[in-house]
Amino acid sequence: MGGLQERIDRAASEHGFSGVVRIDRGGEAFATAFGLAHRGYRVPNAVDTRFGLASGTKGFTALTIMGLVEDGTLTLETTARSILGDDLPLIDDRVTVEQLLAHRSGIGDYFDEEIDRPITAHVLPVPVHELETIESHLRVLDGFPSKFAPGERFSYCNGGYVVLALIAERSSGVPFHDLVVRRVCEPAGLADTAFPRSDEPGERVATGYLDEVGDRTNVLHLAVRGAGDGGIVSTGGDVRGLWTALFDGRIVPVERVSEMIRPHSDAPEHERRYGLGFWLHPTRDLVMLTGYDAGVSFRSVHDPADGATYTVLSNTSEGAWSVAEAFEPLDW
Repeated sequence: MGGLQERIDRAASEHGFSGVVRIDRGGEAFATAFGLAHRGYRVPNAVDTRFGLASGTKGFTALTIMGLVEDGTLTLETTARSILGDDLPLIDDRVTVEQLLAHRSGIGDYFDEEIDRPITAHVLPVPVHELETIESHLRVLDGFPSKFAPGERFSYCNGGYVVLALIAERSSGVPFHDLVVRRVCEPAGLADTAFPRSDEPGERVATGYLDEVGDRTNVLHLAVRGAGDGGIVSTGGDVRGLWTALFDGRIVPVERVSEMIRPHSDAPEHERRYGLGFWLHPTRDLVMLTGYDAGVSFRSVHDPADGATYTVLSNTSEGAWSVAEAFEPLDW
């Protein structure tokens, strides 16, 4: 991987990259770290630094839901209304779990990505320190009319995955954050993956910075503890472990995995397709998780055919993209 490392080093230097790159391919593993996990104390990133995954969390949420489907707690046809009761009355009564997983529910979104605005905008309508439980997010989700009829088309929806977290928590009787650990992290052996509070980040968690330079962090931009659409932290090694466990059938049976990575929608505006919780390459059988938020950028691509994975994690809003582009065209 010598030539590849040169490309990555050059891109990291040119763009001031802060984060970790990990590549697993052909029985070899390569990982390297750049930049600072904490700029004030000059703490460097290391290959085992834990980074926010932002929307990479959606894969964990989808797997948690699919585990509840597998054990009969839910079905893909379960309606959101049957679990939500009188809460969030603007959600169409016909919306199903499967439509929420596939971003085909049509529900209004608290952070609608079809609206052009900076990723560092302050979008949460309540103080972030009050958003520490899944139930507390009801105040964020409420008041957004439906955009279209359930099942009509694809429209990426962050709020839909918070609704899925509510459904998982209420139907199982287990707090969502604990449920993800039990249903996904523990069977996959992910010791460094969890939902820490941003005011209590824990060991080896990188601080998220809004820009490649400067010391402003994302602490006022994101919920103090994440929900179904974001907020989990992980390492390059754990992300690799997730892919391995997923396709080994250790999280949900391989038949469920096949359903999750089957294309459910074309998303040409994103230059991709979408399954249930996972992005898919537009023409090849590559499976992806991507995260983009204030102080967070993340991309991981896995090839089920040969087991290869590449992962880029960054503690800046834009940092992962330039480095990922340095090697994405190389036979992926």
